[in-house]
Amino acid sequence: MNFTDLPYIFIGIFSGITSGLFGIGGGMIIVPSMFALGASAHHAIGISVLQMIFAAIFGSYINYKKKNLNLKDGIVIGLGGLLGASFSGILLQALSDVALTAIFLGVSCVFFIKYAFGIKESVVKSHKSVWVKNGILFIAGAFTGIFAISLGIGGGLLIAPILAYFLGYDSKKVVSLSLFFVIFASISGIISFANSGVIDAEVIHKGVLVGFASMIGVFIGIKIIEKMHISAHRKILLCVYALSILATTLSLLRKLGILAF
Repeated sequence: MNFTDLPYIFIGIFSGITSGLFGIGGGMIIVPSMFALGASAHHAIGISVLQMIFAAIFGSYINYKKKNLNLKDGIVIGLGGLLGASFSGILLQALSDVALTAIFLGVSCVFFIKYAFGIKESVVKSHKSVWVKNGILFIAGAFTGIFAISLGIGGGLLIAPILAYFLGYDSKKVVSLSLFFVIFASISGIISFANSGVIDAEVIHKGVLVGFASMIGVFIGIKIIEKMHISAHRKILLCVYALSILATTLSLLRKLGILAF
């Protein structure tokens, strides 16, 4: 490890904290950060998805030990994500660097608006049958896996509203299931990316470096969420979205030649 690796370690720790706090893969932090360090969209997304494996497995282990993870529900939604993410490499290969950056920015803006001005979490408990519930979990996982991994964001933020609004899951359960879902989606995404030629030595080196650092952050994030009030939790998430949107907007403007710095 050398001095040039330090930014990746700091990014990994910070993204890991967001993973532990919000049940996300960390891509909302890592992708724009990789853009800021000069990486292409394809490399940024590859690094992001690779580190998700580290953050999601470690975080899910901690949540399981703390009895915050429903393993049966997690496996159903994870299998859906495994299927959906297997198509992500095809989508990634078909789109240009500018197109991927623009899509990521659009998704980030939608999330920000939804959480800043959006719908309150449902407090109505679900009374759906096991088959219907499992069907919703599987379809939600598959749909999220197709698009989220292609954008390098793991899917935790996409899948959380589905679990909350369609099944009435509380926020604590949503966080643990979302992070567990990322395990399946990220592994499938890495396989798909490797087959599409996106994964190379640089992506592996930086992704593993960021991934190990993110495990430290995940541990910190889970400790924080245990003591955090829900209103403070929401405000921090909005700040994360705002920073991600700003960094991605600057990157897109540079790639379009509008900004020269």
